[in-house]
Amino acid sequence: MNKRFIVDSTCNNMRFDRWLRSKLGNIPQSLIEKTLRSGKIKINKKKVKSSFKIKTHDEVVLFNFNFKEKIKLKKSKFLPTNDVIKSNEDLIIDDNSNFIVLNKKSGISVQGGTKSKKNLVDIFSKSEIFQGTKPYTVHRLDKDTSGVFIMAKNRQTAQLLTSLFRLRKVHKTYLAICNGQLEKNSGELIDKLIRYDNGKKIIEKAKTIFKVIDKNSNSSLVEMKPITGRKHQLRKQLFNIGHSIYGDNKYKSLFSNKGINKNLMLHSYQIKFMINDKKYTYKALLPDYFKKLLNIKRLDFSNLK
Repeated sequence: MNKRFIVDSTCNNMRFDRWLRSKLGNIPQSLIEKTLRSGKIKINKKKVKSSFKIKTHDEVVLFNFNFKEKIKLKKSKFLPTNDVIKSNEDLIIDDNSNFIVLNKKSGISVQGGTKSKKNLVDIFSKSEIFQGTKPYTVHRLDKDTSGVFIMAKNRQTAQLLTSLFRLRKVHKTYLAICNGQLEKNSGELIDKLIRYDNGKKIIEKAKTIFKVIDKNSNSSLVEMKPITGRKHQLRKQLFNIGHSIYGDNKYKSLFSNKGINKNLMLHSYQIKFMINDKKYTYKALLPDYFKKLLNIKRLDFSNLK
């Protein structure tokens, strides 16, 4: 069975192996390499390497390839209703020619996965805002974390913003409501965080600058500025010092006031960066449930800048 594709402008200058996965799913790199060497995949009638950078209007042909047996096909996309699309469009803070910024709700994933079908990428793919293109993710935000989130409208902007995040030139500020009273009012949290990838133990250094906005014997409102970008970094670091975030069911202390709120009390409050000498600053309003818990815990947030 043969299959033919024409590369569209959104994939210009993308590595071929990455492009192939975007079209067909989670294909092992070894299978891609083997198929390219055998000549069963050609671009513009020529054999290429997996690192080949494809261009707009390139013709990709896969010859005599049994997709069903050898490739784990892409999972079906989430199909949002018009109401779901509109409700997420209403969360947009800024919409320009290159990217959108929105105040993401808690409980929705950025991309689809095995545990979460509803996601922002599939929702905005159907939005008129991305007509003629598609949404590109440029950074991560946990499913249960709310707040500022950016999606690019074209590949060039996506590459630029991704580089800014990687080079730590995007300055992020989070707010967290956590258990107990932090001893220090400001400082740094420096940890060696452990995670596992396919059973392999990985140790990563994590650094966060923090400042206590308000606190009492029961709870603390903490401003956190991550310097590194490790998975679940802020949640793990607060848990490690005995002050887990309210609503965190994964990293929770023994005395975490179970059932006080189902929402994770972690909010991406502000993002700042610069492109071509132009400064961009975006803030996301606190969710109602977040402000409600602040009032219940008698934490003052009137001094937030």
